Amino acid sequence: MNTQLAPYACDPAQSRGRRFVQAPAPTRTEYQRDRDRIVHSTAFRRLVYKTQVFLNHEGDLFRTRLTHSLEVAQLGRSVARTLGLNEDLVEAIALAHDLGHTPFGHAGQDALNDCMANFGGFEHNLQSLRVVDHLEERYPDYDGLNLTFETREGILKHCPRQQAQALERAEPGGVGRRFLDHQQPSLEAQLCNLADEIAYNAHDIDDGVRSGLITLEQLQEVTLFEQFRLQTLAQHPQLEDARQGRRLLYESIRRMLSSQVYDVIAATRAALDLAEPRNVQAVRSLPPLVQFGPVMRDQSRALKAFLLQQLYRHPQVVMTTGQAQVVVKELFAAYVGTPSEMPDRYQHRINQATGVLAGPDADTQDHTARVVADYIAGMTDRFALREHERLTGQRLLA
Repeated sequence: MNTQLAPYACDPAQSRGRRFVQAPAPTRTEYQRDRDRIVHSTAFRRLVYKTQVFLNHEGDLFRTRLTHSLEVAQLGRSVARTLGLNEDLVEAIALAHDLGHTPFGHAGQDALNDCMANFGGFEHNLQSLRVVDHLEERYPDYDGLNLTFETREGILKHCPRQQAQALERAEPGGVGRRFLDHQQPSLEAQLCNLADEIAYNAHDIDDGVRSGLITLEQLQEVTLFEQFRLQTLAQHPQLEDARQGRRLLYESIRRMLSSQVYDVIAATRAALDLAEPRNVQAVRSLPPLVQFGPVMRDQSRALKAFLLQQLYRHPQVVMTTGQAQVVVKELFAAYVGTPSEMPDRYQHRINQATGVLAGPDADTQDHTARVVADYIAGMTDRFALREHERLTGQRLLA
């Protein structure tokens, strides 16, 4: 952890605390304690078998939600240390930010959101908060992990106004408030948002080339990548040999990542020097301060546009994600129609008919749908496929 925190960093001794009061840990700060709770959670372990871009059965070396989360944490900590931010809080947010993701990545999220259209919708950031606040069952006195306000705030990257209002009703002045007041989260949360973008752009290049769906020749169109490919070849001309393609790719990505990290550090320092926030509260009233410089921001956007067109919308990816959406939608219909197909604890929640985020006025149908969404969102790719085959007799994505 940083030995010297900047005045605008989150100090664990000044945390806004937990929803359920607990005595401090004798050897760990509050944010270290959050990180440890996240690492030991069931939802965190499941990330190893959840899709990033390529479905889990397509290869052992493609990124998963777990490896992605670890890469975000590593990048975030590197920048946090240099800027005097709280490394432990950055790590906790990074490791938890995808806990609510469905099986099959964004395809699964989109399918589940369609299923939940009449019941409040589904969004993985809100689901991540739901996981740490309600769905983990590890402690005798409360549901969830009872994380600090600052970690929970960082997990909730996006929140529609209607959902923010619901959160505010349940927890006045809590994590939904900033969306209603149009304020920013902590610098540590802002950093995790940008580290997330840096990480997935870089590793999606790697996975895309490994899969054969994009090529080094295509990547020459992307300025952000091409400048470092040329730089690498100038210093290591032996990598022109086609047999050295993996080394050329890795070195180019490594240099690209380093350049982005240094750019964020420089641009953020300049923004901090200009804004001069005196404390964490001052940060909340300012525009976002953790940022790329203008040139890097434009180049990063161009890379994202390239990946969207050439990788995420590649016919092979579209075909598999389309089948994945069928799996999610048919699972949802099966469980809503016959809740007894779910484990006993989910049936018990339906029978209680109280709802957690849906609110006290929600009807039984709303509550049943939300419980089913919780169950499906918690599945790994391979478990969802097994359940789909058990319930429908169909074997998809085998």
